[in-house]
Amino acid sequence: MELDQIIPALFLIAVLILVLPSFLRSNSNPKQLIKNLFGWSIIVVSVIIISYLILK
Repeated sequence: MELDQIIPALFLIAVLILVLPSFLRSNSNPKQLIKNLFGWSIIVVSVIIISYLILK
């Protein structure tokens, strides 16, 4: 991996570390957690597909 790939990966990991505790605390109910994860996965997959089609 080159430096231009390592730095953004480190920033994404840092954001995940900052956001994950409050996300888990606010989703203490397992049913609500699964619902939120499903919603976020749909958003992420949509963004990936759209960016792939645009940048293709």
